[in-house]
Amino acid sequence: MKVEWSDCARDDLDDLVCYISRDSAFYARRFAERVVLATRRLQAFPESGRMIPESENKTLREIIVQGYRVMYRLEPGRVLVLAVMHGSRDVGGMADKPWGEN
Repeated sequence: MKVEWSDCARDDLDDLVCYISRDSAFYARRFAERVVLATRRLQAFPESGRMIPESENKTLREIIVQGYRVMYRLEPGRVLVLAVMHGSRDVGGMADKPWGEN
């Protein structure tokens, strides 16, 4: 299965790397590597993530990497990474959900 990143998810990861690099460029790179490696595992195991609790859609899943939620959608022939956000953020209260449901 192919793993692709949405523009929003790429922006999320870039923003997080920039934020972490204020303190340590080394740890920012390590964080980015861990997130990317975790999503690569989805090629072989696309359903390994848990369903997103704030959604009833079974195609929406997430994996947790160092306290960050990496949200993705299962689609025919691919996994689409939708967002990377801190686990403490209230997704249920967001007007614009990362998966596009309002």
